[in-house]
Amino acid sequence: MSRFIIKGIVLLAIMISYSCSIPERKSNAENKNIENKITQQDDGIISLKLEKASCYSDMVNPSSNTAEWSFVVSKPGRYKVWLSSATKDTTDLQYANSVKVSLLDERLEARPVGDKIVMNASDVKYPYYRADSYMGSFYFQEPGEYSIQVISEKVVPKESENAASSQASHTKLVSVMLIPMTR
Repeated sequence: MSRFIIKGIVLLAIMISYSCSIPERKSNAENKNIENKITQQDDGIISLKLEKASCYSDMVNPSSNTAEWSFVVSKPGRYKVWLSSATKDTTDLQYANSVKVSLLDERLEARPVGDKIVMNASDVKYPYYRADSYMGSFYFQEPGEYSIQVISEKVVPKESENAASSQASHTKLVSVMLIPMTR
């Protein structure tokens, strides 16, 4: 009987040892996942490019097209939200509807107007120009991982660009930038 108890204790010790190593493996996987998340640049800016977003396109009702990003904020505070568009006409971005930007329980809604025109921007190619539109601001109380969602007919994933309407090809959403506000 004592052999049975000793074998049972050894087996139990092996199982406990193995199960204790699982969270460590999970933690390593979580660390790799965080490494793949979009993080802040050294200047504090968080740049969320459409090509890195999870997108949903509705060809019947493009006004519900959605882009969503997960990102990590390392410096809490208030951030200005800028929407960057690639457009052929900087005086008329041709957004049919206002754009909705949601973060946690907060929501910004505005029709982009091209508050700032960026000439020779590296993220857009001729015949397009980059027009940045101020949307408002969000406050991040603490560092951590967040998700942001943009709803607009101008969310056109690369794989859908060929099937997009001519109006959508006039102006496309390129990115969302979160820029820390200085005091």
